[in-house]
Amino acid sequence: MSSFEQRNFRDQATAGQADTHYIDTPEQVELEYSVAGVGSRFVAVLLDMLLLGAFVVVELAVLVLIGAASLASPAAGKFGVAAGKWFLAFMIFINFAIFWGYFALFEAYWHGQTPGKRAMKLRVIKDSGRQITLFEALARNLLRVIDWMPSLYLVGVITMLCNKRNQRLGDLAAGTMVVHERLDEPSLLYQTGTTQGAPVAAVFPADAVARLDAQDLMVIETFFVRMLDLPMETRAAVAYRMVAQMTAKMGVAVPEVNPERALESIAYQMRSVGRTN
Repeated sequence: MSSFEQRNFRDQATAGQADTHYIDTPEQVELEYSVAGVGSRFVAVLLDMLLLGAFVVVELAVLVLIGAASLASPAAGKFGVAAGKWFLAFMIFINFAIFWGYFALFEAYWHGQTPGKRAMKLRVIKDSGRQITLFEALARNLLRVIDWMPSLYLVGVITMLCNKRNQRLGDLAAGTMVVHERLDEPSLLYQTGTTQGAPVAAVFPADAVARLDAQDLMVIETFFVRMLDLPMETRAAVAYRMVAQMTAKMGVAVPEVNPERALESIAYQMRSVGRTN
């Protein structure tokens, strides 16, 4: 049976199941994601709102003290009305910025997660499978106000129920989706010296690595970004196939080391010599 026929067969078998999404990657492997449902996302948002609520309570207490001190000043009678209007406008602006910035900045710089999402093992990704950028995090959260209307994310929930990826309006606008996080073993990329300042042992001769180009480095780095989302068997097979392709291009034999470590060595060596072409 061809891969096309296998895919059609699988799609028919999983018809009506809105909790699974498949993505074809540049590494020629199909990723399977478990799409987060309304319930788990609601609990994640509730946890985030509790954190935001605690912060807002502290903020209001501080602002009330500042306001009380201002009213007690001799100039309070003359400027009280104007100051009150500016104070109200400032509170509305700062709370919107906090609400919007909390979700957007956490998702952009915390690997698609807020504290609530991390507690529920959820993560925001692009519908192509890659991590979201700051721009995409800002875009999906800018429409959160509309998704919230008229209250309790009613518009967002209705939108999620109308598409198989459970995307709210912000997700549709930014091309993002929320998935359950895989609990596979950590990537070698985060276990070795690349994140601790120590050099990675070279697996291949420098002149062999020099035969690779920026496109090869991009493919390797894309694999490391997505590897935690791959089942272990698929991940090992993809890594081995990539090493075989890279070694053929370099004109060397496939080394008898962990293929992920071999790929990491290639990436480290290429970054070290500043390959940009």
